[in-house]
Amino acid sequence: MDIFEEIADERRTLAALVSGLTPEEEATRSLCTAWSVREVVAHLVVPLEVGLAGFAVAMVLTGGRFDRANVHLARRHARRSTKELVAVLRQRADSRFTPPGMGPEAPLTDLLVHGMDIRWPLGLHRDVPAERVRTSLDFLTSAAGRGLVPRGTSDGLRFEADDVGWAHGGGPTVRGAADAVLLALAGRPAALDHLAGDGVPTLRDRLSAARR
Repeated sequence: MDIFEEIADERRTLAALVSGLTPEEEATRSLCTAWSVREVVAHLVVPLEVGLAGFAVAMVLTGGRFDRANVHLARRHARRSTKELVAVLRQRADSRFTPPGMGPEAPLTDLLVHGMDIRWPLGLHRDVPAERVRTSLDFLTSAAGRGLVPRGTSDGLRFEADDVGWAHGGGPTVRGAADAVLLALAGRPAALDHLAGDGVPTLRDRLSAARR
């Protein structure tokens, strides 16, 4: 598969997962604390339906704040039925949209991280293909992906995903399975208890400070 085929596969996999959730599971708070599981799904639908002009309008309505516009659009789309949201993920799975100035690694990473935002609180496990996780780990530790990582998160630390043979950086070590490393880099404190190494206390302090 090329990376766009991987993105399409991730959207279809997510659609299959969501179609089987109960209303209670959809209402569960995700690891992305601003959103419920259902709102995370709606967020992933937004770029498939809202163009740059629509996002610009949302920015105006939310005082020019990107994060607030993101939350606003996700919550607006979450008013739709689950059946509608799943249908969009399936029908537009092959979309090649990428955020301005970014490549396909950005939407792939968004899908992987938010997929875990949904599955982890629900206790649902999935073995993500190793190459996809490595692509996203490379992206989040690159200059292009730094905007999606809380500032300073990875500075002076060495991250190791020991199940996929991936490592980045130098300094005190943060080590664990690739999904936990990916979530930690994306700023999710829930991953910290699944990581080991002398760099974990520093990372914990940084993620705590980023959420204040």
